[in-house]
Formats: sequence, C-alpha cells, structure tokens
Amino acid sequence: MIFYDCSTAPNPRRARMFLAEKGLTPESHDVSIAKGEQLNPAFLAVNPRATIPVLVTDEGSVLTENLGIAAYLEAHTPEPALMGRSADEKGLVLMWNSIVEQQGGMPIAEALRNTHPAFENRAIPGPDNYAQLPQLAVRGLARTQRFFELLEERLSESPYLAGEDFTLADISAFVFVEFARVIKQRIPEDNVASLAWYKAIKSRPSAQL
Repeated sequence: MIFYDCSTAPNPRRARMFLAEKGLTPESHDVSIAKGEQLNPAFLAVNPRATIPVLVTDEGSVLTENLGIAAYLEAHTPEPALMGRSADEKGLVLMWNSIVEQQGGMPIAEALRNTHPAFENRAIPGPDNYAQLPQLAVRGLARTQRFFELLEERLSESPYLAGEDFTLADISAFVFVEFARVIKQRIPEDNVASLAWYKAIKSRPSAQL
C-alpha cells in the first residue's frame, strides 16, 4: 500500500488514525496543501481530482475518499473492527459517520475556506478554482455550534457515537472537533459528555498522529 497524506489537513488525518488503529504502516508521502502540491502534475497523475488522502491498495486500486479507504482497510485487516460487527452496528457506524461529515466537517470547512486568505479562489477542494463566499462562512460558524450540540445530545446517551465501541464515526468526529480550532471553535465547557468522550479519544496513540 502507498498512502498520500497531508499533515495539516483533517481528512488525511482521519485516514491516518484509521491506519494506526489497524496497526498498518504503509509507505507514506506527505503532500502539502499549503504549497499547492496537490496540483502538481506528479500528484495529479495519481489523483486527477487533486484531493487528499489517497490510498493505493496492494492490488493497485486508487482510493480517494475516506469511506472507501476505511472500507478497504476494514476488509484487509478486520481487527480491531472499526466499522461494526452486527448489521445494526454497521448501519449505525455509517449513519453517524455521514452525520458527522455533513453536520461537522462541512460547516467547519465552509467557515475556513470562505474566509482564510490561503484559500482565496480555492473555496472548494479539487482541480478547479472557486471564489470565497463570506455568507457561507457565517452560516458555517452557526452550524458548527449546532454540531457541538448534536454531539452532546448523542454522547449523553451513548459512550461512543455508534454505540458501545470506538469506531470510524468517532475518528471522524474527533478530527473535526480538533480541526475546529482553525475557526476558533471548541467544545463548550458545559458539554460534559462530549468532553469526556474527547478526553478518552485524545489518550489513544492514534490521536497523537
């Protein structure tokens, strides 16, 4: 396997944590988004959509989305199970991972990419240029606050997002919660369940990567 990473971006970190939880250490290449290396011809030859992470599998398939990468790794190395065991668990993991991406990852990205000077004309990842829209940043900040509320509601009734066990959904949520610092957002101090969940994941070796 060959893994294309970016040490500063949240989506590659999700894949990096998943790999670490599986105990896998593939050949790795860091692609700097800050330097625009995802647009270099050498990387575009690997992924023409110019997004990171990318996992080139043992069989030579090129996987460019976190969910595809996770599904491959779960099948490649089943233990520890990070995507559920029973039918219900598998459904809950994918459901909560999707909720986290849409209600957490997306608004944080909107708030960052539509305000930060580094993303001028790069408001959407990929090979094409898109102008920043400040209104989306305002909405993104409001939605991020709602995301923290959503986490607290769920974690007040369940130790992890998809149930009793740590899964892909928790990796995604943890990474987005940490990345929210770039828009000056944190878990509110009153969100006791979320803070306990965050502390537990923060102590895992994979969270140090």
